[in-house]
Amino acid sequence: MVGFTLSALAGRLREAGFHTENFEYSSVQGGPEDAAERLRERMRAHAGEVVHLLGHSLGGLVALHAVDTKERLPAGRVVCLGSPLTGSASARELDQHAGLNWMLGRSRDMLRAGFDKWTGPREVGVIAGTKSMGLGSLLGTLPSPHDGTVSVAETRLPGITDHCSLPVTHSGMVLSSEVAAQCVAFLRDGRFSAGASDLQSG
Repeated sequence: MVGFTLSALAGRLREAGFHTENFEYSSVQGGPEDAAERLRERMRAHAGEVVHLLGHSLGGLVALHAVDTKERLPAGRVVCLGSPLTGSASARELDQHAGLNWMLGRSRDMLRAGFDKWTGPREVGVIAGTKSMGLGSLLGTLPSPHDGTVSVAETRLPGITDHCSLPVTHSGMVLSSEVAAQCVAFLRDGRFSAGASDLQSG
């Protein structure tokens, strides 16, 4: 999604005292590896500051790839929203359809495979959606609960710091005030708010 789709979420983060910058990339043409390196360049421009990353869907994977490096980048936390961190069943299903697999572009491999586990240096919080409306529902490949595009199970990456599930759709989570509140909690404290975490529940 292009940067303006995150404007509501960015506005709520600014209200909470954060300075925000949008980072846009093409998942079809430029590819996620190029995006990850450009994101590192953006981070280098803020040397000496704290730089948190917040990525929606594929953006969460790009963010983790950007900071999964031995390079000394500005310190900060990462929040992933509806990101298929262990790989996307919907992407694998799309890849089987010649008329639809073009939608994956150069992000095909990253979306299909994801990560095995998180061993990077940063604290990572993940928010999953449980309101099942979206493309994945039409493809019929997602185990419940899911947000219509990504299943909750696909967001549970071993090694992350915290995880919570909220009743939002995949695209709707960027408009949700509760999602924004949990983002703020994790960026400030490295944990979601009391009672929200479900990391130990499954």
